[in-house]
Amino acid sequence: MVTKLSIFILVSLSLFSFGFVASREFGINLNSSASGIEFPQHPSFNVVSSSVNSGCNHVTSTSMLTREEQTSIDSQDKDDFAQSKEAVKFHLRHRSDGKTTEVKDSVFESTSRDLGRIQTLHTRIVEKKNQNSVSRLAKDGEKTVISSQFELSGKLMATLESGVSHGSGEYFMDVFVGTPPKHFSLILDTGSDLNWIQCVPCYDCFEQNGPYYDPKDSTSFTNITCHDPMCHLVSSPDPPQPCKTENQTCPYYYWYGDSSNTTGDFALETFSVNLTTPSGNSEIKKVENVMFGCGHWNRGLFHGAAGLLGLGKGPLSFSSQLQSLYGHSFSYCLVNRNSNSSVSSKLIFGEDKELLKHPNLNFTSLVDGKENPAETFYYVQIKSIIVGDEVLKIPEETWNLSPQGVGGTIIDSGTTLSYFIEPAYEIIKEAFVNKVKGYPLIQDFPILRPCYNVSGVENLELPSFGITFSDGAVWNFPVENYFIKLDPEDIVCLAILGTPNSAMSIIGNYQQQNFHILYDTKRSRLGYAPTKCADA
Repeated sequence: MVTKLSIFILVSLSLFSFGFVASREFGINLNSSASGIEFPQHPSFNVVSSSVNSGCNHVTSTSMLTREEQTSIDSQDKDDFAQSKEAVKFHLRHRSDGKTTEVKDSVFESTSRDLGRIQTLHTRIVEKKNQNSVSRLAKDGEKTVISSQFELSGKLMATLESGVSHGSGEYFMDVFVGTPPKHFSLILDTGSDLNWIQCVPCYDCFEQNGPYYDPKDSTSFTNITCHDPMCHLVSSPDPPQPCKTENQTCPYYYWYGDSSNTTGDFALETFSVNLTTPSGNSEIKKVENVMFGCGHWNRGLFHGAAGLLGLGKGPLSFSSQLQSLYGHSFSYCLVNRNSNSSVSSKLIFGEDKELLKHPNLNFTSLVDGKENPAETFYYVQIKSIIVGDEVLKIPEETWNLSPQGVGGTIIDSGTTLSYFIEPAYEIIKEAFVNKVKGYPLIQDFPILRPCYNVSGVENLELPSFGITFSDGAVWNFPVENYFIKLDPEDIVCLAILGTPNSAMSIIGNYQQQNFHILYDTKRSRLGYAPTKCADA
């Protein structure tokens, strides 16, 4: 039953493991870097911008919040802030486009991509790629206020959908970009910061649904110049492009992995959103001067998306750019990836009053400050793992994050399954094997382990699973969040995999399904509440 896809995945796993061993033991770098890519000479890297208003004026004009106003907002308590501004809610729906993808194939493909992503995230920390943009600004003595004067009230509605129909494990969000606004589907990713879209001219682009974004069709597109302080927020191509003229465009390079990267022009654009007013009416509102990447060279397994919407902690992310409007928190509630396409998930910017009233809302602290060497990722500190009411004998130091960025645990919307470092994963897997009784164990099933034949079983009885954090918080998962059923084989598999010791652990979106997840950066905490997201 090992298909061609399965063989490919197994080879990918072998290469993934070898990559870590080789880089750790022999100093071999198997990851491509910008210096290994030859970028064709194209006009956007050397021409004079057509805008006469490029530069800091985009973020310090009278249409923006002043620094004093921003400081005043930041100093307010969350309850006071919630009274003054309503949260905005995005609907995240599933797509139905006539495609059918078997759960098994979707899981295998997502797992292969996950493994590449984990290696990428680790390398980005170790090699400090796409990191420390704030420190670069401080080093250069530059100060940039990332804010926007734009008052909204009511609920902001958009669409976010599962990528299962594309063989992807991510969730997609529908956005409208430019003037006049045009529709694009972007991958939602809490593990990265840069917002970017495939742009005309596309010199090297992956296949997407619908046309590429064309800056010439938008009257609100403005290039950021290479002399603008905002240009320091992005990593430049390697070697850096010389800044020859005052209005030359700002080139960027954002690295995700060997086959995933984007290069193009850093720019400003208007993002339109569908606002539902308190009266229930729908109207289009615009958020101006959103920083984003106009990508002319884009590679990777993005499965039909037009680009990516970053929700990381860094200053470039969509959530960070909206902080002056909605405060320092956002949340989402993801429905089951394989649920009916008409069922929507939710993404909310600002504090959701209903969530804060949830009787089963729990919080754990985010690892911050010196303990977190990467400004992008949301780290949590695991203390122990519980399987079948038994606290597993995993040394607490197994979960620690080193000052160099090795280890630790992040919560990530862009990774499908959950991944725990060795030897913790082996202990978890062994605990399930010892505790699952009555179902035949499948020995040679590819990728996922353990797997069981549950043919004819109506009510599955499987051990409980939970995570205890260092501050005492406990996250207990329903069985459908850590065991995945693969039809039509009537097989259930543990939806957890392992990574080498040098990598990080990740709580992926499969384990986050039907939990309302709250990211509160002001109070440096992660909230989670069991919720039937289809009804939220």
